[in-house]
Amino acid sequence: MSGWLPKSPKARRRLIILAAVAPVLVLAVGLTLWGLSDSISYFYTPSQAAAANPPPNRSVQLGGLVQTGSVIKHGDGQVEFLVLDQTMSDRIVFQGDLPDLFREGQGIVATGHFRTDGVFEAKQVLAKHDERYMPKELTAALKKQGEWRGDGSAPTYGSSK
Repeated sequence: MSGWLPKSPKARRRLIILAAVAPVLVLAVGLTLWGLSDSISYFYTPSQAAAANPPPNRSVQLGGLVQTGSVIKHGDGQVEFLVLDQTMSDRIVFQGDLPDLFREGQGIVATGHFRTDGVFEAKQVLAKHDERYMPKELTAALKKQGEWRGDGSAPTYGSSK
């Protein structure tokens, strides 16, 4: 026997069992984390997305205010619009029906991915349901940028604060 193994047969048996079980547990945890990595969705405002530069086709959430005058509805059901924060905007394309409460100047959160051309392709668009509610991630990001309007009014970009 080797000098580093315990002398007690009971302790030696425990060590052998631990040596057999540990790699299986490590493998199980590793596979679980790898499997869940596809379901993680990061939240960004347009400025944060520009800074983070998420890779194309990675699932993310993009939130901000729908720019007034930017909504374009195509005959095939595709909708294009700009979402903006204080300093940046991103073009979003969405195929399908928008929520009833979707309108210009209101906060939205879109789930989807950035394409290689930099356009955000949304799979889902969520709109706030009244003036007092906005997703907490979007609220926190707008407060951090000094653009939070708690009364639900749209910010006036370019004006003095």
